[in-house]
Amino acid sequence: MYKVGGVAGLSGALGLWSASVLAAESEKPSEGISIDELSLYTTPPQNLHYVEPEKGQVEEGVATLRKLAEPYTSWGQGVYGAVKPKVDSAVQFGQDSYTYLKNPPSEFYPRAGVIGFAGILGLFLARGSRLKKLVYPTGLMAVGASLYYPQQAATIAKSSGDALYDWALQAYVAAEKLTKGKPAPAPKTEKAEEKPSSGETTA
Repeated sequence: MYKVGGVAGLSGALGLWSASVLAAESEKPSEGISIDELSLYTTPPQNLHYVEPEKGQVEEGVATLRKLAEPYTSWGQGVYGAVKPKVDSAVQFGQDSYTYLKNPPSEFYPRAGVIGFAGILGLFLARGSRLKKLVYPTGLMAVGASLYYPQQAATIAKSSGDALYDWALQAYVAAEKLTKGKPAPAPKTEKAEEKPSSGETTA
């Protein structure tokens, strides 16, 4: 049985070898083909040109709407750019305050109580006038807070003093421009017009 299998395998191998030899003999080297004759490298004639599609009513309406809305969108972007840092700082301040109040120091609540009591005392003392109701509570609360937090009070007082000085200086410059900008009134020249007396008659 082993001999029969070996003979069959040998004859199959010889058959394949002879077929490959026949195929090799049938292929003869042909003449060379240029690259342009190959279909892979042929290029179609370049007769293409772009045609602008016609604009419909919807496209024209959208274009005019975009042109009309462009100043408002630029204004909105400017406002957003100016407001965003302030909002971010306010959010950060709120988060910092929350984390501070979540774990406050031991002396925080007594100090807050004294400052709040000073504000209530200011409301009690400021009966009668709206200006007093605004000035007394804030003043007493500021005094109470400055007793407990002197460094922060000094920095706030310095910054607010600088801001008040700037505002006063700007108001002074504006008032000076208003007073000096107007020309002096010209002296009135009274023309002496002779009025006819009651006794005279005009012809």
